[in-house]
Order: sequence, then structure tokens, then C-alpha cells
Amino acid sequence: MTHTAKQLRIPATYMRGGTSKGVFFNLADLPEKAQQPGQYRDALLLRVIGSPDPYAKHTDGMGGATSSTSKTVIVSKSSQRDHDVDYLFGQVAIDKAFVDWSGNCGNLSAAVAPFAVHAGLIDKDRLSQDGMLTVKIWQVNIQKTIIAHVQIQDGQVQELGDFELDGVTFPAAEIPVEFMHPADGEGDMFPTGNVQDELEVPGLGTLKATLINAGIPTIFVNAKDIGYTGTELQDDINSNSDALTKFETLRAYGALKMGLIADISEAAGRQHTPKVAFVAPPTPYLSSSGKQVEASDIDLCVRALSMGKLHHAMMGTAAVAIGTAAAVPGTLVNLAAGGGQPETVNFGHPSGTLRVGAKAVLENGKWQVEKAIMSRSARILMEGWVRVPAPKA
Repeated sequence: MTHTAKQLRIPATYMRGGTSKGVFFNLADLPEKAQQPGQYRDALLLRVIGSPDPYAKHTDGMGGATSSTSKTVIVSKSSQRDHDVDYLFGQVAIDKAFVDWSGNCGNLSAAVAPFAVHAGLIDKDRLSQDGMLTVKIWQVNIQKTIIAHVQIQDGQVQELGDFELDGVTFPAAEIPVEFMHPADGEGDMFPTGNVQDELEVPGLGTLKATLINAGIPTIFVNAKDIGYTGTELQDDINSNSDALTKFETLRAYGALKMGLIADISEAAGRQHTPKVAFVAPPTPYLSSSGKQVEASDIDLCVRALSMGKLHHAMMGTAAVAIGTAAAVPGTLVNLAAGGGQPETVNFGHPSGTLRVGAKAVLENGKWQVEKAIMSRSARILMEGWVRVPAPKA
């Protein structure tokens, strides 16, 4: 049988941002039907990544078969006043025909400004002077402002440098990223009104939990309460299907308590959020790269799951949640870090350590955070076109 169908050829850029990587598109370069949200766009991005893939390899697509590498980004000139670009993030499921638009990717946030410069979305007169360029980004998924600072040299982003980020093999230029007013909605970052809750989870019992909407909705529990130390690496969790099932149950019941879903059955259709993380006081461990992390190097240990698996480092949005929760007295994150009201914490994750800053203030009985700050790096890995069969949707 002869096939006459041809592949679409779409301009795209493959980028690393922080400890993630994804396929970046200029909205204007997408096929007209994919410039609007909906089934056609989702089908197109699924095929770009190579999902759904029952083999979980993404052999026939651009994905990397992990939650950190199965990502898509759409950037355009901003529709918002006083912003440079709009940034829309799509987390592509690996084994399901599903793109989750419910949250942001903090790691890829660091790559948005470099991509915007590369794609010609920043006015050329702002690139004529070498130095630091501030790019104001509107994060469409969560309706928040992100401010990134990139070094410009000869009209392009200076990507190379000596900034090292645990979880990334090679050094690059540092990109400070500010997540403005990271708390959800009207600034009430604790959806239950409590910095600690009792969370009933079938199979796990009643757990202490901190439920926070900052950066990304996140459920924090104590490592010891679920039988862990907080020093686990990926294989310790991801090779245990019973453990992953328990974490998914915990995530579902946490989502229900946070008001993110109305019924427990809805959790399966909202994989990207909320995140689940477990915390412990500073404890020495050997990171996945073989580097020893001493208790004196860190303020606390944190492990987090993304798309049903333990993350190899730390999601950037979850790092925002960690920094924010650490700054609020009485949260599980704050207590694991020794209490008080720290404005920065250095936490241990499977690949090493990460520092994040946030300052919390109590206003009218509610905790507010103006911004959370961390440094990432980003680099263009490949530029050109992706080839993809036209969706039938």
C-alpha cells in the first residue's frame, strides 16, 4: 500500500533549561490549527515527543522518556502589558495520550529568555549593548510573572560560563530567575488555611502534611512518616511499584484536600500537579553522581516526585515551593530546616544541592511571598525543524 501523506516541517529549537530539556516553538511557527489550544495542538505535541509510547523509550520522537525530558514550550510576543513574552508549558505524558497544561516548569523557565532572544521575540535595539538583559515573562499556565536575567554578547545570549548546577553535567552561564508572587490565586498560599494538616491516606494512615500553592501546588510530608530517610536516590523509589502506587495515592488524596480536584478519580487526569515531596533534617548521603553531600552542606533533605517517578534532581517549581515553605514558620519544610524564618535554604536532592531564596511576611493573617529566587542555566542543544506526521485530529 502506497502512502502519499507527507510530514509537517516545523521550526523548533531543542533546549536544556536547568535540569530539564524540551522542544521550544515560536507560536507563530506552529501550523495554524496548532496555534490555538485544543485536540489538534495536543496531538501534534504528543507526536513531536513520541508519545504515547508503551515501550517508554521515545525512540520515534524528541522526548527522553523521563518527566524531565518529555516537555514542550510555546513562546510568543506577550499579550500582557509590561511583559516581553508569553510562555506556555506542556508536560507530555510518556505512556498516555495526554498533555498536562496545569502547571509551569521552573527549570525550563530559565531557557525562555534565551529562546526569546534566539527566536527574534526581543527587540533588536535592546540587544545592541553587551551586558545583562532583563526579560519579563508571563507564565500562561499559572498566570504569573517570571523575571530572568541573561548576559548578552554580540546580540545573542552568552550561554557558556563556569556556573555549575548539580544534576547538569557541564558548566554554563548563570541565569538568575525570579518567580514573582509565587503563591496561588489571591496570595493565600495554604489552601486549607493551615501550615500543617492531618492528611488521611488509605494504606499510609494519617500523615502530617504541608499543602502549599507556591511555584506549583505541592504536598510535603516527613520522610520518616512514610518509611524513608530523605536521602533516597531514584532507583530506591522508582524500582518499587508498590512505593509508586502509594505515592500516587498520597498525591490524589492531597489534591482532593487542596481543592484541586472534586473527586479522587480526577487525579489521573491531572498528572503534572500537585507534586509530592518528602523532607528530612540534614543527613549525609552519596549523590547520584558519586559526590558526597555532608549534613553541614545543607539545611535539609528533600526528595520529590514528578509524573509518578522520583525526580533525578529537583523540579524548579518545586524548588520555589521549598524556598517559600521554608520561609514560613511551622511548615514541615521549615521544621526540617531547623525552624526560624530563613530567607535562603540550601537543600539536598538526589543529584546534589540547590540554593533557593524567599522572604515571607504575614499580612492580614495570611502569609505572603513577594518572590522566590534561584539560579539556573540554559543552552540551545539543536536548532532547525522537527518533522512530524500531521495529526488526524
